[in-house]
Amino acid sequence: MRETINKVLFAVMTSVLLAGVPWQLAQAQKASEEKKPQPVMDEKTGKRLNEAIELLNNDQYDAAKKTLAGLKMDTLSPYERSKVEQILASIEHSLGDYNKARAHYQAAITSGGLNEQEINETRYYIAQLFIAEERWKEGAAALEEWFRSTVKPNSAAYYLLAICYYQVGDYVKATTPAQKAVELAEKPQESLLQLLMQLYMERDQYTAAIPLLEQLIALVPEKKTYWLNLSAIYGEKEDYANALVMMEVPYNAGILSDSSEYHRLADLLMVAEIPYRATQILIKAAKDKKVVEDQKYFEKLANAWIAAREFDQAAGPLQRAAQMSNNGNIFVRLGEVHIQRESWEDAANAFQNALSKGGIKDSGYANIMLGIALYNQKEYNEAVPAFRRALSSPKERKTAQGYIDLIQSR
Repeated sequence: MRETINKVLFAVMTSVLLAGVPWQLAQAQKASEEKKPQPVMDEKTGKRLNEAIELLNNDQYDAAKKTLAGLKMDTLSPYERSKVEQILASIEHSLGDYNKARAHYQAAITSGGLNEQEINETRYYIAQLFIAEERWKEGAAALEEWFRSTVKPNSAAYYLLAICYYQVGDYVKATTPAQKAVELAEKPQESLLQLLMQLYMERDQYTAAIPLLEQLIALVPEKKTYWLNLSAIYGEKEDYANALVMMEVPYNAGILSDSSEYHRLADLLMVAEIPYRATQILIKAAKDKKVVEDQKYFEKLANAWIAAREFDQAAGPLQRAAQMSNNGNIFVRLGEVHIQRESWEDAANAFQNALSKGGIKDSGYANIMLGIALYNQKEYNEAVPAFRRALSSPKERKTAQGYIDLIQSR
């Protein structure tokens, strides 16, 4: 499950990163620039920077680099150098060279031409680039530095920090920023809720995960994963009624697909003492090719029929399960079902098959039941050897001797 959630979270996270790093950073700085006068920029330098920005926005990266290369960096003011470095960082980011992009962002800071807010924004971009490369430890460290100088971090920043710690397996450190990300979000998105839910589950804090899963189900009811997770949590808490409901709803919605999901639903119905419905779900799942008709399937179907007191219906699937098994134990169970049906010949055949196949848990019991099945068919001569074999079992000895004595008295 963790592999699946990683893919989802990283996809959302990457979209967040790529949306805000290129030269749109000019927009991020606009508010602060309006509040206080900016340092003066040389007219020629400003013109060249604007040309480079236009080329960058039109994806003409080489031309933008060439335009900036015409500037003499040692003659520029700190403010001008910082702007050049920011544009170069955006170019390299757009080209996918994150190392160079980070180097230019760092150079923009060390140039001394950025104000406090601009420095903070640039540090955030540096952290984002580490994360885009899946360098989680460096990304976490860069974000922690950014957090120390930020007055009001937003939900997205806490989310990215939580992602970094989650990816390195530090679920304790990841939990607090994940909680903050959800808390600060005006309307928490699926990715935020999903991350925090997963962290709670990784830390076995199942009760805390329940309201998050309920939110996720309300947000995206078509995703069966959340229904299944919530059902599993209720199962862990031994709240089998709710565990069953969380499986019934997606089943009725037609979004279950895996064989294990149908088996789990049938198991929960058995726990809830609704065995007949379990049989109908299993039969339909097999008909729709949703489950494999293997030993496990036939045994479960037979047990559901037995629980429903439908012994005639149980015999067929139990016979198939017994034939597939590598030992005789299911044949013993089949013999018991035939005895319930008072089908003595079928019972005798089942117990004989059990003993022939071998590997059974209690051969003394199988022998005495074989003897009883033969006795009820009045096949006394065949029954005696079975009872004699049962004499070796301390538990069955008294009963076996009683039948032998009874037959001999006849």
